[in-house]
Amino acid sequence: MIENTKENIKVLIADDEIEFSSTLQTRLNLRKFQTVMANSGEETLRAVEEEEPDVLLLDLKMPDLDGLEVLARLKEEHADIKVIILTGHGSFEVGREGMELGAFDYIMKPVDLTILIAKIEEAYASR
Repeated sequence: MIENTKENIKVLIADDEIEFSSTLQTRLNLRKFQTVMANSGEETLRAVEEEEPDVLLLDLKMPDLDGLEVLARLKEEHADIKVIILTGHGSFEVGREGMELGAFDYIMKPVDLTILIAKIEEAYASR
């Protein structure tokens, strides 16, 4: 782990499941990540405009814009953001499509926190 740089990693958690994203935010904050939450696709786009994160944890299924649409829009103007897709509805096909749109990786829910943290650190290091 990169303990001394964790507090410099800004993570945006974009998921419409408020309980999931709130719990994940708390768990990442306890490990010294800087986190912000967004609960819809439009809110995610606004949050990125306000303060671009280093890593975006992006749910695929949101009520207004799905994650692939959010990813496509973000990559047009914020190509440097590392996006990790989180989904409980995913498949290899959707993951491949996300990777083609520029996602760094994708992880299926339920999320193993140790694996997620390793992916966040890996994404941050690849910037």
